[in-house]
Amino acid sequence: MQMKTYLNPAPDTWADLLRRPTMAAADLDKIVGGVLADIEQRGDEAVREYTERFDGVRLDDFRVSEAEIAEARATLAPELKAAIQLARTNIETFHARQWEPVEAVETMPGVRCWRKSVPIEKVGLYIPGGTAPLFSAVLMLGVPATIAGCRERILCTPPDKNGKVNPAILYTADLVGITQIFKIGGAQAIGAMTYGTATVPSVYKIFGPGNQYVTAAKQLASRRGVAIDMPAGPSEVLVCADDTANPAFVAADLLSQAEHGIDSQVVLVTLSETMAQAVAEAVEAQLATLPRRDIAKEALSHSVTVVLEDQAAAVELINAYAPEHLILSVADAGEMGEQILNAGSVFLGHYTPESVGDYASGTNHTLPTDGYARSYSGVSLDSFIKKITFQELSREGLQGLGPAVQRMAEAEELMAHARAVAVRLEEK
Repeated sequence: MQMKTYLNPAPDTWADLLRRPTMAAADLDKIVGGVLADIEQRGDEAVREYTERFDGVRLDDFRVSEAEIAEARATLAPELKAAIQLARTNIETFHARQWEPVEAVETMPGVRCWRKSVPIEKVGLYIPGGTAPLFSAVLMLGVPATIAGCRERILCTPPDKNGKVNPAILYTADLVGITQIFKIGGAQAIGAMTYGTATVPSVYKIFGPGNQYVTAAKQLASRRGVAIDMPAGPSEVLVCADDTANPAFVAADLLSQAEHGIDSQVVLVTLSETMAQAVAEAVEAQLATLPRRDIAKEALSHSVTVVLEDQAAAVELINAYAPEHLILSVADAGEMGEQILNAGSVFLGHYTPESVGDYASGTNHTLPTDGYARSYSGVSLDSFIKKITFQELSREGLQGLGPAVQRMAEAEELMAHARAVAVRLEEK
């Protein structure tokens, strides 16, 4: 499956040739809105019916029991447990350093201001179970939620046909301190966490990836007063490769993203036709060996290779596209990286595959897609906390600042504001 190749396309054509794939879904908001409204009205019974319809199993109780967690802990391979524990350690190390110390600033004599980080009390994590059990997402969301000190950390993930949850998901959730786990998937999980049911508590913010229905449900939830991590669509990667790149490495990076789903997009930006051809041949060779080759082949059908004249043009294209993942497989990766303004996460050099960020380097893999990297950051410790500002004035501070506040309030004709200062300044 050859990716479409464009030779030195004009900048005014980039938006069209790099257009993200979209999956058609008739009246998606209407469908998902109906699910959410039904759950708001009927709670657990509606969730139970949707679970039976979409996941093929009827559950009397959505809760994951302690016995199920113990079974997952006992059955998971020791080598996988060790890998998960290593990843958790690295993610904890990186995210723990994101705490900002409280620093009081005296803006003028007697006027002190500071900002304090406090956890969001109740957060809900959604973990897909579809074509791949994304236990790595449990690490990426559960670790910073625990570091932040969120009081309630609940997790929803779909059950299989036997009413079970993948043991790696359960083991990881227990490892990172998730307080409650529920066997609920899809838009119905988002609805349950938005409105709350007799079984599932409502939350203040919802995190996690998902299909188009989950994404639509999260966006609708945000209109109902529940915050979400970010708008998110299908996964994507852009690899920029110069003549120092190894075509086999680049091909593997492209395919690692393409196997995510048929709506994933991969983009290769290179500075020579020779490299473009070498990568294409390596992709063909590696594709044949992949268990998920049919998914990857479909993703490649709407992915592109762009050959540009120089690195300056490549930087311009990257910043215009704003990829979720950006791999700079070039000789001067660090220098080029400093010029990147729009990307979710950047992978520098020939020995930094996107896979390390997906799993265990320490950075977070929950990142903005669909061009949202122009204005959104990926998930971090900040995503699980709020920042409250404080100020404290002494009498002398108010005497110094108050007259300016009075004048400004009077100019806006807000006399009660001015009086709140005046009555204090007039105090004997």
